[in-house]
Amino acid sequence: MLTFVALHRALGDNFSLPPKRFLVTTFIPSAWVDDTLISERKVGLSGYLNKLLQSPEYLKSTLLTQFLDPTGRSRAFNLEDALPSTLSKGAVEDFGKDLKAETSQKFIAAGYYEDWATSPSPSAIDYDKFDVIFFAFATPSSSYGLSWDSGSTTMLKTLVSGAHKSGTKVVLSVGKSDLYKGRSIVDYHSDRWLGTTFINALSSAVNEYNLDGKRYSYDVQCCLTHVYSSLGIDIDWEYPNDPGAGQAYSSSDSANFLLFLKSLRSKFGSSKIISAAVTQLPWLGSNGKPLTSISAYTDELTYVNIMNYDVNGSSSKPGPNAPLSNACDTSSQPTATAVAAFKQWTKAGAPANKLLLGLPIYGYVSKSKATKLSGSFKSPGVSDEEADVGKTVGQAHPRVREPIKDGKEGTEAGDLSSWYGQQIPFKSLVASGALKKNSSGTYGAANGYTRAWDQCSNTPFLYNVARETVVTYDDTTSLADKAAYAKDVGMAGTTGILCRMPFVRAWEFSEGRPKGLASIIYAPQMVL
Repeated sequence: MLTFVALHRALGDNFSLPPKRFLVTTFIPSAWVDDTLISERKVGLSGYLNKLLQSPEYLKSTLLTQFLDPTGRSRAFNLEDALPSTLSKGAVEDFGKDLKAETSQKFIAAGYYEDWATSPSPSAIDYDKFDVIFFAFATPSSSYGLSWDSGSTTMLKTLVSGAHKSGTKVVLSVGKSDLYKGRSIVDYHSDRWLGTTFINALSSAVNEYNLDGKRYSYDVQCCLTHVYSSLGIDIDWEYPNDPGAGQAYSSSDSANFLLFLKSLRSKFGSSKIISAAVTQLPWLGSNGKPLTSISAYTDELTYVNIMNYDVNGSSSKPGPNAPLSNACDTSSQPTATAVAAFKQWTKAGAPANKLLLGLPIYGYVSKSKATKLSGSFKSPGVSDEEADVGKTVGQAHPRVREPIKDGKEGTEAGDLSSWYGQQIPFKSLVASGALKKNSSGTYGAANGYTRAWDQCSNTPFLYNVARETVVTYDDTTSLADKAAYAKDVGMAGTTGILCRMPFVRAWEFSEGRPKGLASIIYAPQMVL
């Protein structure tokens, strides 16, 4: 069964879908709680269908006919049957059957556990909720071995023991950004850091700690990440031939990167995972523009993980952290959304079923009196003083290394002033009192905040003019929309980046779809 988004894409029509929310969200029961949003969406979708039905070009379209009656039954079809809040019992049952048939591909659920986390302990984690856990970090030593923080190897052993009992894989993240500044993948490809000594050290760690993989990270800075072992390798080199993250770069970076991928695939064989974490645009070629043909790269890769977050940081003119779309056509950089990223990578030759969509379980706190989000973006490498919108695309993805606090985050409920200019975990928004959980499993504003919805990016935000505070973030609704979009367009799944979280479970899939909004965000210290 086609969704409205898929129908619109397949027909290639010039009519506009209403920008409020992707239809797939409204098929998740707890999203039906907000009747105002549903009514608004229904009116817009009804208008879209009416335009199609009144158009001679599309009236007799087979796709439209299948959309209106996916079962092919010969019966009169009521337009209301296609609309979210008025689905008939039969239509709901048909939708469930069709959805089950469409979602045989298993999505990947992954998360990070930092070695500085204070809670929950590895023994308290519900491992059944994860396919893969990344343990961060070990760092390369001066002798081409591995260095560990105090107590981290003991923590890792406990993590592995618990994870393997549930069939969850554990991958070691290895890296430290200050070891590599000023160096590019060209250097790594030719020196001892990728030589026998270091690879043997990685392999030894995999064997000693019974790991399923190793992730060698440049701490999400310029960006070389390896995963070595039975799981494979993950390469986090987001900015070849791009000075945006402050690293050394060369016009031959992408060409050398392809040679590097080929050598890795040759070494590890076809059964190993080789994946790459990327931005919304393909890597830059020798001319400084995104590559237009990347099939040679994706032939060597198992997955391409699109890091669609940190698009905007904290600012007096806050914008969305992780936009799903540019539905209002107001963004000055419309390439920096999940929808645009999918189109850009597939147009360049990446198979949809190799793409993973990165989801953030955090937001940004800004000192601002804004009551709507900015549609303006700055280009990679441009400072806040030049653009004043806090955008981090083209720069290193920030990572804060300190434990999360328990309980209230400020001196009084709803006080987020100590978070100005920083990332804030979803859990802390609840603990601070800015968000509260509703009986429906969704989250609403509290303590003087207003929860608003940015229809242009399909993300929520909180604002409190009196406190001069704006929070741009993702919640159960927006994450469900992103996950459903990824499934709708045939992506391989989703993966998560967690910031200032001791541990959080990002999403949960049953037959390829979220089990429920109350299960999309999971944290052991948060009763959901």
